[in-house]
Amino acid sequence: MNEETYQDALANPRNVGEMSDADAVGTVGNPDCGDMLRMWIKFREENGRKVIDRASFQSFGCQTAIAVASMATEMLKGRTVEEARALDAAQLGGELGPLPPMKMHCGQLVEGALRNALDSGANSPTTQEPGVAPQAAGATLASDIAKSSPSQGGRLRIVPLDKDQ
Repeated sequence: MNEETYQDALANPRNVGEMSDADAVGTVGNPDCGDMLRMWIKFREENGRKVIDRASFQSFGCQTAIAVASMATEMLKGRTVEEARALDAAQLGGELGPLPPMKMHCGQLVEGALRNALDSGANSPTTQEPGVAPQAAGATLASDIAKSSPSQGGRLRIVPLDKDQ
């Protein structure tokens, strides 16, 4: 893994946060173990094709998942749905390079959220009525985790990791 690129992606993650005008939303993860990622995608029409205009994400997971999602949302801009669908977990990390075996699941988490979003937006128009949010974008990732974690009584606990962990 390219350590310099990794550190930059962690210190300056790109495209973090909910996108209120998204055409597609994909969520993947396991709320019981805490790894979840949601990706928003906004499309535009270009030469009669649906192209990704921009993408953003929210993550409750490890630092590597954040770094991969940051790289992926940058690399998706300008790609068609077909081109984006062809990307696999290893490619989505972009300049991070190959992930260590114990971190491969982070790339798979990002790939899963992307595919989920592409599936949810496959038949969506490239434009929406002003002020109308997509149905899937109603809740934030944090509220979904809190609702789906009855063993924690709906409470969410975020524990920051030290740099060395």
